[in-house]
Amino acid sequence: SPPVVLHGNNLLVFGGTGIPFGESNGNDVHVCNVKYKRWALLSCRGKKPNRIYGQAMAIINGCLYVFGGTTGYIYSTDLHKLDLNTREWIQLKPNNMSCDMPEERYRHEIAHDGQRIYILGGGTSWTAYSLDKIHAYNLETNTWEEITTKPHEKVGFPAARRCHSCVQIKNGKIYLWKIAQSCFSWLCNSCPPFPTQAGCMYVHGGVVNIHENKRTGSLFKMWLVVPSLLELCWEKLLESFPHLATLSRSQLLHLGLTQGLVERLK
Repeated sequence: SPPVVLHGNNLLVFGGTGIPFGESNGNDVHVCNVKYKRWALLSCRGKKPNRIYGQAMAIINGCLYVFGGTTGYIYSTDLHKLDLNTREWIQLKPNNMSCDMPEERYRHEIAHDGQRIYILGGGTSWTAYSLDKIHAYNLETNTWEEITTKPHEKVGFPAARRCHSCVQIKNGKIYLWKIAQSCFSWLCNSCPPFPTQAGCMYVHGGVVNIHENKRTGSLFKMWLVVPSLLELCWEKLLESFPHLATLSRSQLLHLGLTQGLVERLK
């Protein structure tokens, strides 16, 4: 249940809970260097956020922003910032009246454009919030704003939801639906996230049956763009020679692979 963000070669994981949910929450930041495959606990200063799960986070200008989440009993609208250079936590106090704040929530998603953080969906254990309006935190004015979105011309707005997945691609937001940040119009899209830098989306796991509490570990992928000739050749090479990853760097270079392709294997 912890959110994960990629910052350079590092995966940052904050908080989360074990099973049963809410009984073993965390509020530490763990970092995994994906190049060297090593985990480390990030030592931080300042007052940490509460021990929560179901929060969402993003990295903007070298700072980690964390919004919402739950202890398992109490839902939050807290917004925290961790400066990744000084490693100091601070809780942000927006210049809004309580009636202008977003509703408490967990299992939501967020996106940003460098100036605003957009909150998408989420809810509580008994409700899910609609997407006809989106709350956005303005980093420059330290205020929450409410943005009215525009429906798809044929199917209207996306249904209210929580526990969904979102990923930001270029200037849009995509997760079965996508929203154009320039005009906040919803467009229906038939493919789920997650796009790589080359434009390929991967989806892993999820709940397939709520009533029977069934989960899946299946992994799916789909190209959002026409792949480059390099990517097509690379996929075919991996399909034909799956043992490539077991070879040493010198062997791979001797076979004619570029340094960049070798790095992708190692």
